[in-house]
Amino acid sequence: MNDQNEIEFDEEIQITISPSDKENFSRLDHLLQDKLPQFSRNFLKNLFEKDQIIPGDKNPGLKLELKKVPAVGSEITILIPPPLPSTALPENIPLEILYEDEHLVFVNKPAGMVTHPAPGNYTGTLVNAILHHCKDIQGVGDQKRPGIVHRLDKGTSGVMVIAKNQKCHEGLVLLFSTHNIERKYEAFIMGKLPQSSGKIESTIGRDPHNRLKMKANVSQGKKAITYYTVLKEYQTHTHIEFKLETGRTHQIRVHAADILKHPLLLDPLYGNPSEHLKRMPQSIAESIKDYPHPFLHAKILGLIHPITKEQLRFEVPPPKIFKDVLELSN
Repeated sequence: MNDQNEIEFDEEIQITISPSDKENFSRLDHLLQDKLPQFSRNFLKNLFEKDQIIPGDKNPGLKLELKKVPAVGSEITILIPPPLPSTALPENIPLEILYEDEHLVFVNKPAGMVTHPAPGNYTGTLVNAILHHCKDIQGVGDQKRPGIVHRLDKGTSGVMVIAKNQKCHEGLVLLFSTHNIERKYEAFIMGKLPQSSGKIESTIGRDPHNRLKMKANVSQGKKAITYYTVLKEYQTHTHIEFKLETGRTHQIRVHAADILKHPLLLDPLYGNPSEHLKRMPQSIAESIKDYPHPFLHAKILGLIHPITKEQLRFEVPPPKIFKDVLELSN
């Protein structure tokens, strides 16, 4: 085994095998993919082959195999390498352009597309697509995230804005940092809420027990404010709109799960998709069982153009699978 102390890693993730892990999974690679949905199966397999998925300090003699889940209580350490130092490369990936001028471009990001290159997703990202579409955007903002001023999770679809020059980038960053923008999301959550609308206010920070997750009301967290309005209630789930005042990592997903106690439908990190499917009507469960993302869509983004001062506002409908759930719910 390589001496891991000779290598610098971006993140170290600890997993302890629980009784439910042992019951629900027969293979370690399947368990790891469920626990670490932000990484591809091939990426995790490569980590294992490079001795970067290793026994934890409490059980150094443990022998790990991808085809077998170790005993309950076993600790596993996953060492995540830093992003590749090279800049992203242009890729000819189709984009749904909502609006474009010489300063910025609004796009409708599909669910499943990562915003920018990161461990496990170095190609096929929105940045790769934008670099092909906007030939001279390289060097605007962050070298590894040219033009990017905000982010949608891989599984979240909807409106995003990208800066095409440095002056516009700085202006957009200021708008987002002062929350002087309109952001509305559409989602399905599990269960019913006691109120039809409300304001959620908390801090959000890294979960001290699971570094992959964010958590509400943790020490050193940042202020987060979300408004919600119920669009329609059903027996097992609720169609809901969220409006963001702040934009913390996983903000809506955390507020739904931690504060409202009703996670987003099929959220693999903050909910339990297999339990969700069991509770849903059979017709809906059958239609969404293979959908790998939380039901969250960024439907509206509105802001004042940093250069022209024009009021811009774009609304896009959710993916077809949202409409399928609505039709089957009625």
